Amino acid sequence: MVSNYCTALFFFFLFTSSSMAALVQQQPLLLKYHNGDLLKGPITVNLIWYGKFTPVQRSVIVDFLQSLSSPKALVPSVSSWWKTTEKYKGGGSSTLVVGKQILDQNYSLGKSLKNSQIIYLASKGGHLRGSINVVLTAKDVAVNGFCMNRCGSHGSTPGPTRFAYAWVGNAETQCPGYCSWPFHQPVYGPQTPPLVTPNGDVGVEGMIINLATVLAGTVTNPFNSGYFQGPAMAPLEAVTACTGVFGSGAYPGYAGNVLTDKTTGASYNAHGVNGRKFLVPAMWDPKTSQCVPLV
Repeated sequence: MVSNYCTALFFFFLFTSSSMAALVQQQPLLLKYHNGDLLKGPITVNLIWYGKFTPVQRSVIVDFLQSLSSPKALVPSVSSWWKTTEKYKGGGSSTLVVGKQILDQNYSLGKSLKNSQIIYLASKGGHLRGSINVVLTAKDVAVNGFCMNRCGSHGSTPGPTRFAYAWVGNAETQCPGYCSWPFHQPVYGPQTPPLVTPNGDVGVEGMIINLATVLAGTVTNPFNSGYFQGPAMAPLEAVTACTGVFGSGAYPGYAGNVLTDKTTGASYNAHGVNGRKFLVPAMWDPKTSQCVPLV
């Protein structure tokens, strides 16, 4: 079973004004725990790079992943954002480390992929429990449902050798206004100016946001029996329950109050390793039943 994700543009299908968003925010938000396993302890993230990524693009994404469990970054940090996952049932951290990196630069399955092919590619990372195999597709790769109703997804395989996997696509040339907002002009809704990217790549910035989303969903609902609200086939999870919120005061079309780099003008809300800055979405806090942005 697969959980699919789009970015904050989902809000534009539901809300058309900040006043309506305020009414929605007053309603209680509860992600029910369905008594299943969560991913805790050390977790290896294996990366399958499908298509052509530049070394710089790969380094930005790897730095983000390494930032999730690095306590050395300045605050607010990516790791402090990730620590919210420790509050989910049973406590304990999910410490992510980057494992294998498999490059498939020659498009072994072509440039148009079905979900079954995503699972096949993910299996190249191995079938070990305690790992997440992440398929990252390049900007010229079409994936079933990509840009129409999802920007990424996560799921798991059945049976005793089941493993968790995720997929995120680079939307730079296909739908940056859908999967890379707020770093690109939105396709729908209020046409607010896009934010300036902290790492100089609109497609990769969108991938970071969606990678953060699917990883949080994977550790808190890896086998469709963890934390979610609504139907299991279309659940709201740790981050998708907070879609469109990156800073305080967010409403549809406005990402919220985030930090600005005084030199570059880039928008961000989290520090990472190697001096990187990132924009991460708000995550639902099970202790307060609220969507909590970093800033």
